[in-house]
Amino acid sequence: MRPIPIDFHIGPLVLHTYGFGLGITFWFAYWYLSRRFHHYGLSTKWLEKSFIWIIVMAVVGARIVHCVANISYYLAHPILVFAVWQGGLSSYGGIAGGLIVALYALHKYNPEISFRTAADVTAPVLLAAWAMGRLLGPQLMFAGGGHPTTAWYGMKYAGEVGYRIPVPIFQSIETVVTYLIVLELSRVYPKWKMPALSVAVSAYGIWSIGRFFDEYLWLAVPRVWDAVEVFALISLAASIVIMVLLVRRRGKDDNLVTLPKPLEVADSHG
Repeated sequence: MRPIPIDFHIGPLVLHTYGFGLGITFWFAYWYLSRRFHHYGLSTKWLEKSFIWIIVMAVVGARIVHCVANISYYLAHPILVFAVWQGGLSSYGGIAGGLIVALYALHKYNPEISFRTAADVTAPVLLAAWAMGRLLGPQLMFAGGGHPTTAWYGMKYAGEVGYRIPVPIFQSIETVVTYLIVLELSRVYPKWKMPALSVAVSAYGIWSIGRFFDEYLWLAVPRVWDAVEVFALISLAASIVIMVLLVRRRGKDDNLVTLPKPLEVADSHG
């Protein structure tokens, strides 16, 4: 099986499959996030005013963290710092970069919406978009596979020798499972009187478990204690600590996980 094409040429114009796929993913994230906010009867003014900047800062943050984590390589090849069409975007850096703009926009345009509520509504969207982005981003990029393999599921990737573990496909599947778990948690947490932010913290913790094992099993060189593995474990530990604090406030917080309104009612306000 030949590698998936990583670019297309239209005259002198080069279109990179990786970037095109991420563009579709960003559009999906905007559509789904708007729908969920309307579903909960919440304004999307902050999103409409800032989404382009959220994307820009997410990409910048993702690239910065990736380059810092691989600093020796980029010191030897500094021009490649800007070669984002070949991949190399840190998910954690993307979350941090986009979060900064989102927090500012939420405070400026919709201060009536608490960060904790917004985070709970947004968490399933980020998981769904990340699952889609794995298939339309790293799966279609230069050197997109994991460790070499002779297994039946091995795939060829441009820039790689032999067959590779199709890590983006595996990541997409595991993230869809996480997404379904988090959706169910968003339904049951109100019944348990869990405070707002519980959905988001649960999502981040479960996702971090997957990120650790992605690196450990399929990506990291050397196999243990690369930057992503370490940060995934730190993120998981932080999520557990915060979740314990949230559980201790169960039933004592007025800012509870919001119960959804029927779509037809919510959409009438959107």
